[in-house]
Amino acid sequence: MPADWYEGGLPFHCTGCGDCCTGAPGAVWVDDADLDRLATFLGLTARELDERHVRRLEGRRSLLERFDGDCEFFDREARGCRVYEARPTQCRTFPFWPQNLESPDAWQEVRAACEGARVDAPLVPVETVRERAAELRRSRERS
Repeated sequence: MPADWYEGGLPFHCTGCGDCCTGAPGAVWVDDADLDRLATFLGLTARELDERHVRRLEGRRSLLERFDGDCEFFDREARGCRVYEARPTQCRTFPFWPQNLESPDAWQEVRAACEGARVDAPLVPVETVRERAAELRRSRERS
């Protein structure tokens, strides 16, 4: 595997702040595996989950969000994810998305927006970073 600019690893530790679950409207893309995991966790059938919690966007499936852009599974009072154990691949792999790994500048944008990616966070080994980025790429191919 070729050397990457982040060969020494990247600082990250999720603080649970919820900033990545709230804010401007967006999309949380989900594939069949994500939907199966969420349905099981919520005690729903895949069809029920799809009808209640998924929208079609740009020909793909995305979780619903509130009018303000917050993910519908984000608990505002507890400041946490109500489906954390079964969260979609997109959520589980953040911030190690391919576009965030393209350059040091791209990573600086992540650090500016995510308190868990600050300099004092523990280093995540490069192997883990690559594994999460690859996991998201595979999920995108399936969705």
